[in-house]
Amino acid sequence: MTAELGAFALALALALSTLSTAFCGLGRWRNSPVLAGAGEGAMIAAAAAVALAFGALILAFVTSDFSVANVAGNSHTDKPMLYKVAGAWGSHEGSLVLWCLVMAGFGAVLARAPAGGSGLPFGLKASALGAQALLSTLFLAFAVFTSSPFERLDPAPFQGASLNPLLQDPALAFHPPLLYGGYVGFSVCFSLAVAALIEGRIDAAWGRWVRPWALASWALLTVGITLGSFWAYYELGWGGWWFWDPVENASFM
Repeated sequence: MTAELGAFALALALALSTLSTAFCGLGRWRNSPVLAGAGEGAMIAAAAAVALAFGALILAFVTSDFSVANVAGNSHTDKPMLYKVAGAWGSHEGSLVLWCLVMAGFGAVLARAPAGGSGLPFGLKASALGAQALLSTLFLAFAVFTSSPFERLDPAPFQGASLNPLLQDPALAFHPPLLYGGYVGFSVCFSLAVAALIEGRIDAAWGRWVRPWALASWALLTVGITLGSFWAYYELGWGGWWFWDPVENASFM
């Protein structure tokens, strides 16, 4: 039932994120705090649903449930627990769910940000959260319809194919979550920039609201790429510049 629970939670997150996009857009259009508040609640619920889906995926890896294709392709019963857990984001499908988790989680943090007074003005917050919810909807739709990590195998193999040996390293176990935290953290900066364009408000106050997100994302990218460059040096002997990988080079940009 683990895979089915994860697939349901992922689909539920997609529905809730779609609702958040709609409610935030309508709330801003009609200048209705009630509708915008419903959008905030839907975004928080969507983040909880993605967390449930990711937890189900982690559980499938920890228990070596090889009836799940993603687990069979990226885990093995003899692997240390660290690499069983890291196997959850050792594939395209699993890493996409991690990406969605971080994006929806940051959306929930944005939804909880104070509005009015010294906080975000109503229009700016509603527009920013609507943009963030739309981004979450697009990535969740991609995960649900084309890249689900919860596909079943029948019959299930007795043993898994194991995680790529190059990825079985402590630095690489922590590198993707940190790097994703930085990449996806900048999505909030993007959403706030879209909101500023919609509202026609790009001033010093807007800069103060964006600055913490930009600094936190920059810091996470720095730590993530530092771990990755150490791994590249001692595992591959190629040094730390990642000249071969556009994903890593994007962290410098």
